Amino acid sequence: MLVLLAAVLVAVAIVIGAAFWSRLPRRKQPDGGGAAERVGVAPTVPEPGDSDGAPAEGGAAEAAVAEDPNAIRPLTSHEVFTRMCEFALGRGRGTELAAGHEGIAEASAAALLDAATQQRYAPRRPNMLPRLLSAANDENVSRRELTSIIARDPSLVGNLLKIANSSFYRITPEPVESVDRAVALLGTDGIRSLITAAVMQPIFRFGGADFPRFPEVAWEHTFRSASAAVPYTFFVEKADPFTAELLSLVMGLAGIVVFRVAMDQYAASPRLVPHASVIAWLLDNHCAATARRIGASWELSEKTLASLDDQTWSATEHPTPLGRSLLYGRLVGALAVLRSNRVIDEDTALASIPRTQMPQGQVMRMWMRLTPQPGKARPS
Repeated sequence: MLVLLAAVLVAVAIVIGAAFWSRLPRRKQPDGGGAAERVGVAPTVPEPGDSDGAPAEGGAAEAAVAEDPNAIRPLTSHEVFTRMCEFALGRGRGTELAAGHEGIAEASAAALLDAATQQRYAPRRPNMLPRLLSAANDENVSRRELTSIIARDPSLVGNLLKIANSSFYRITPEPVESVDRAVALLGTDGIRSLITAAVMQPIFRFGGADFPRFPEVAWEHTFRSASAAVPYTFFVEKADPFTAELLSLVMGLAGIVVFRVAMDQYAASPRLVPHASVIAWLLDNHCAATARRIGASWELSEKTLASLDDQTWSATEHPTPLGRSLLYGRLVGALAVLRSNRVIDEDTALASIPRTQMPQGQVMRMWMRLTPQPGKARPS
């Protein structure tokens, strides 16, 4: 079933890349060039096949700021992920591990070596996803039949309608009150993406007194990362967009596993109050390796798993096309989370999007979708 999951996701990749993203509208540009033009001073992603692999930071950006003191300074990838982590945890991470908490970090790192295979931590296998995506991709399956398949799982229906009415998906002022209407409004491509979200999002739901905002922010970042990786993969790397989306989901799941393992270690040491610096350090240093183990348990190929290597907060390059796609998606997804929650302004966010070979119009359409305007329905 897990092999089928990956196969189905890859099979619909090119359709989604071509049809879904090309229909997204442009966001109105600021007068006088404004923020969109400032993307030109951002880090760059070399063309496919470039041995350097991914966004190179500094260089042009620093030169532009030196020449014009009023220029918007792009954030480095490390700055972006640090700010997002601080927002998710609700407090500053600090520059070093908190004194007395080194043992928690070491115990968590050791526990993560097999956490991906433990039932307590391993993400539940999305068994319904291959069947649903297969039905959504089958021209012989009618809208009514697809609706009927979805309706067999009441919890899935509730989650699907909730997401369909979120600002990220809603395309009409009127609320979506039935699965049939969601299918009709979003179309085949939209419903595929919505099904993926509805099946995967419950994995990110769990409570806790410490860092209560983390699961929600982690989901926001995961879904936006996947959404950003798809067009980049299609337009720049010419690889499989839906495989890049799957990898983004796996990275997000790994973050949740890392977080839960750390919380369990703190629970075993009640005299210590969970510290943001420990969580941040574990996420930066162990998330990619944990994602690789999860991917291996899902029976992803070694070629696909290699894209997860070295996906740290400071990474600016990657040797594989899908690795670069994942790197780009994670960075742009983090910028979208920060912008949507008003942690950074629009100019800084746009200036920090890496320059790529993706057409600028597509970049702005992607950004509009990732950061929907408050109180406005997303145009179809």
